Amino acid sequence: MALTRERKEELVAQYVELLNQSRGVFLAEYSGVTVQQMQQLRAEIRKVDGAFHVTKNTLLRHALDETGRSLPEEMLSGQTATGFALGEVPSLAKALADFADEVDTFKLKGGLMAGDFLTAEQVEALADLPSLDELRAQLIGMISSPAQNITSTVANGVRQIMNVLDAYAKQEEEAAEAA
Repeated sequence: MALTRERKEELVAQYVELLNQSRGVFLAEYSGVTVQQMQQLRAEIRKVDGAFHVTKNTLLRHALDETGRSLPEEMLSGQTATGFALGEVPSLAKALADFADEVDTFKLKGGLMAGDFLTAEQVEALADLPSLDELRAQLIGMISSPAQNITSTVANGVRQIMNVLDAYAKQEEEAAEAA
């Protein structure tokens, strides 16, 4: 079914808006993926604050041109689906890479992040990065560990002094009782 000119303009405007809101954009070939699998993928992507659309290559190319971005020509061939990272970029990359591992007919093509082109291998490497929450937890652990070590060292020193003083006090009591 052919798209009307108005519908094409609406789609380009939608793509431009998503591109402007996105921190990263990932493209994949989805031929052979069932509707149920696509719905499952969209649900996973919504959980990580992303959007996923089956895109028309020429319309996406127009939207990329309007936003001053570009992709290699081979990226915009075949059946293309586009993931837009509205939240954390690694989380979306992980959702797409995990889906590509599960479904053989879904192949990552690459993407854009901070104006730079990413290959499929780079997208998969990005997917291996920890999430922002995991990074925060690691950082807090790294910061609090030395403080805990200092606290326990000081507490051990005080405890040893208290044990020595307690031993002297008991020795004095025993000497006083013996006298």
